Amino acid sequence: MRSRATDIKKVLLVDDDANIRFITEMSLQGLTDWEITLAGTAQEALSAVTQVKPDLALLDVMMPGMDGVTLLRKMREQVDEANMPLVIFMTAKVQTQEIEAYKNLGAVGVITKPFDPMKLAEQIEGILNTA
Repeated sequence: MRSRATDIKKVLLVDDDANIRFITEMSLQGLTDWEITLAGTAQEALSAVTQVKPDLALLDVMMPGMDGVTLLRKMREQVDEANMPLVIFMTAKVQTQEIEAYKNLGAVGVITKPFDPMKLAEQIEGILNTA
């Protein structure tokens, strides 16, 4: 049986913080062969999810305008189930009830900010392999 991590080819990274986008992109490009697409807003992400058809979306929870939870709901409205990426939320809000709420929304996992860029790919793969 193949793990979900081995099925990942395209990743959509959505975060309003340019520094986090840069660090995450450099980390993942350096440690994986994934094609990374960046979005700084939820609106950019909604366009990218239909154009790029990512296998995985890394969504910041707290963004101005539209937060990550609302973005996930909008993605589900505009993307059919076959093209819906797996979702991992990235957030500093990591109370147990919040993590459970994110998973109940359909996220396969949550990554706590700040994260270690050198361990990020391994952390994502661990989430995908146990989801």
